[in-house]
Amino acid sequence: MSAETTQPTHDSEPEWDPEAVRRHRGLFRVIDRRRNPKLRRSDITVTEEPAVRRAVKAAMLGNAMEWFDFGIYSYMAVTLGKVFFPSGNPTAQTLASFGAFAAAFLLRPIGGFVFGPLGDRIGRKKVLALTMIMMALGTFGIGLVPSYAAIGLWAPALLLLFRVIQGFSTGGEYGGAATFIAEYAPDKRRGFFGSYLEFGTLAGYVGAAGLVTVLTTVLDDGAMTSWGWRVPFLVAGPLGLIGMYMRLKLEDTPAYQELEREQEGGAERPKFRFGPFFRDHWRALLLCMILVAAYDIADYGLLSYMPTYLTDELKYGSTAGLVAIVVVMVVLMCLVHPLGALSDRIGRKPVLLTGMIGFVVLSLPAFLLLRTGGHVAIYAGLLLIGLCLLMFLATMSAVLPALFPTEVRYSALAISFNVAGSLFGGTTPLVMEGLTSATGNNLMPAFYIMLAAVVGAVAVLFLKETARQPLAGSPPAVSTPEEAADMVAAQYPRGPLSQWPGDAETTAADPDSDRGTPEPVGTAV
Repeated sequence: MSAETTQPTHDSEPEWDPEAVRRHRGLFRVIDRRRNPKLRRSDITVTEEPAVRRAVKAAMLGNAMEWFDFGIYSYMAVTLGKVFFPSGNPTAQTLASFGAFAAAFLLRPIGGFVFGPLGDRIGRKKVLALTMIMMALGTFGIGLVPSYAAIGLWAPALLLLFRVIQGFSTGGEYGGAATFIAEYAPDKRRGFFGSYLEFGTLAGYVGAAGLVTVLTTVLDDGAMTSWGWRVPFLVAGPLGLIGMYMRLKLEDTPAYQELEREQEGGAERPKFRFGPFFRDHWRALLLCMILVAAYDIADYGLLSYMPTYLTDELKYGSTAGLVAIVVVMVVLMCLVHPLGALSDRIGRKPVLLTGMIGFVVLSLPAFLLLRTGGHVAIYAGLLLIGLCLLMFLATMSAVLPALFPTEVRYSALAISFNVAGSLFGGTTPLVMEGLTSATGNNLMPAFYIMLAAVVGAVAVLFLKETARQPLAGSPPAVSTPEEAADMVAAQYPRGPLSQWPGDAETTAADPDSDRGTPEPVGTAV
């Protein structure tokens, strides 16, 4: 009797003759396993929630520190222009200040090229600790630089030097932090835990804006220009030490530990080579850069440029403008986790696409509201932009790491994120200010955001849905051993051998599935 018939089953596999299966059950079981390899519990990463939350907190603090540093600079761009550049045209001083802001972003890709491959080679946590302390030193150094009136051209030169240090270190920060959280988080909750990274972004901006608001309220212009501007920069030193300590106390990610075990077992990890790297991953790199460009233009437009826009273009009070930004960001902080959890249920693409369409449709009405100048209209306009941005904040830190396999994830994300950030993010305040000044049309920032969103929406259509799926090159990740056991057991009733009468034993859990049950990750303090 023939072992196989010519009639295919519904899953396009040849149908097995029941009598042949009964007589040669062991042979057919081997064939079935090779065609449909089953997961064993030892193949599944179990990461307990306390360990995930410790990892998330350490990554989030670094991200908050990064955006605290950049937020401080953005919110005091006008003051810093007066302190570090020759007196004269106030618009020229502001543009020079934003030029130094943008210059730091030119070093971010270099930092990505250095820290990304380093993170894939020596581990995520070591590189993240290094970038944290470098970033803190750069910010702290700005707070110590004398003014232009005191040392002349050395003042802008030193400002630029410390901004370069900030930019270089930041090149390894976001990509590493997003990788760190994504590789720790369970597959079904990666959106929720990833949203904490952007919660850190908002917290950094809120801390920066809040501190600047307090200083501008209690100090007059003379005191602020003389010494008050230094206070926020000097705060970065101790915060950086705390963050570095927290990161060094963690274990590295389960995915990276698995790579290390493979290397110890004799498998040689390939060295990073730029040619093969770009050849093999250029599609994912390009997609990542487009998404980041759309995200950064909206992000820096709202969180970095908007205070200057409200003050210089709309003649809204500087303190009132900062308070409005803080209120909107606090609202976003309250909503980012629920929206991240929603993306775990309905997918990343619907959430991202909603944000892109929102920017196309609502940016112009939002800026028209801002132009009316009333408090209610300004808050409403900022909130419209903020809610569209929220769609990015809640999903990007889960979307971007999933584009790349484990062995190059840090490298690919750090490089693509920072190249796009350098070209579009850091230049956003400068471009928006320049377009507005050149055309005399204070709606130009809205058109710039709309254009970025159109391009970003096209990229989302080419994006593969990754919600509730394992990361590329990584095993499935779950929260409990029971969930791992359920995942293994769920495979067997659907196998071809389980369909035949008299073979009920094959419908039970495979005897190999219990072998090597993993210890939960996260015993480190």
